[in-house]
Amino acid sequence: MNPVRRRRLLFVAVLVLASGVATALVALALQRNVAYLYTPAEVLRGEAGDHARFRLGGMVEKGSFERAPGSMDARFKVTDGDAQLPVVYTGILPDLFREGQAVVATGRMQDGVFVAENVLAKHDETYMPKEVADKMGVAHQKHDVQVPAAEATP
Repeated sequence: MNPVRRRRLLFVAVLVLASGVATALVALALQRNVAYLYTPAEVLRGEAGDHARFRLGGMVEKGSFERAPGSMDARFKVTDGDAQLPVVYTGILPDLFREGQAVVATGRMQDGVFVAENVLAKHDETYMPKEVADKMGVAHQKHDVQVPAAEATP
């Protein structure tokens, strides 16, 4: 093989190898930052993994919110109709956060309690994240819960 062809072949091989390494690094970075959405029932069945970071979606159970006076630590339970999961969050909760409303929290499980890093609340009377609405709809069908027409349409 002549030297020009050898250099071209070497250049193409290095280029293919470099692009493969770059693609692998991007895929690993994206995989680490992905946070899948689970309901409390799915988490309790073990579908979320033990120490994986994920999003927990559902409704804040009525009567479950607790915050000590002067403290930033909030405790509440998230329910999907099948199960409930205790949540601990340290920080300022969104203005629209309240019991009986949809919530999505990002964090991980620790000793049977979901430790939230971030908490998002719905932004108006009719909005619920599509993933949460779909999973809550399955729970409603399972338990034969009648949903008012205003809540059923997104």
